[in-house]
Amino acid sequence: MIRSRLLAAVTTAAFALGLTALGGGSADAADPHVAPGGNFDLSVWQLQEPVGSPGSPTTVPSSRLQGADGYQDAYFHTDTRDGAMTFWAPEKGVTTPNSNYARSELREMNRDGSAADWPLSGSHRMSATLRVVSVTKNVCVGQIHLGSGGSSTKPLLELYYHSDGDIVLGTENSPAGGQTAHTVGHVPVGKTWTYTIAVSGGNTVGLTVNGTTTHYAVPSSFQPYKQYFKAGSYNQSSSDSTTQGARVAFYGLTVKHG
Repeated sequence: MIRSRLLAAVTTAAFALGLTALGGGSADAADPHVAPGGNFDLSVWQLQEPVGSPGSPTTVPSSRLQGADGYQDAYFHTDTRDGAMTFWAPEKGVTTPNSNYARSELREMNRDGSAADWPLSGSHRMSATLRVVSVTKNVCVGQIHLGSGGSSTKPLLELYYHSDGDIVLGTENSPAGGQTAHTVGHVPVGKTWTYTIAVSGGNTVGLTVNGTTTHYAVPSSFQPYKQYFKAGSYNQSSSDSTTQGARVAFYGLTVKHG
């Protein structure tokens, strides 16, 4: 049974991956006076927010997110102190039909406005520099999600940050569900860290957290599915509170396919 899961073969790599905000900047170079679209290339993202009608959260297309005067609000905005692209997901909010948790999260898109939906074959990489400003329990800050190819609505993997500072990768055992948790790092709340999620060769996922890389084999049951990246604040706790939740600040977010 263990062999049917995503098995971790741990290796250590001491390399930096240039995880900076677009425009050649780190957090220091981001402009705190413009919308997130003025600091980040949001032409390949669509935003989902924890508002709207039950089971149908509001989405904001990439065309509205782009540019210095692009979309921002209480759930998605530029931090006026340091220019961070900030996502806020309270414990009480509108959720998708397949989740009990609210999110303020980007979903990968193609530049023509269509939904990204790429095969496991080839090379695919999402890199981020971020910090979790506050979190009640834990928050998902990055995903590879299943796209077309079947009926499953599960993620291939989810990267979680816990309130105690632990960074945990959840790898899905099969498209039918069930996750295996792997602790991959520890960073105190409020401190900046980096991650890269990469797919290569069609059957291997590599996760790099602060320069340390772990590799995970992809079970054959996922091969029929195409994939897409997600990033932001997908809160993993719920209550009737609109003031408790997960706030995540991104200083860099890039996607590359090859």
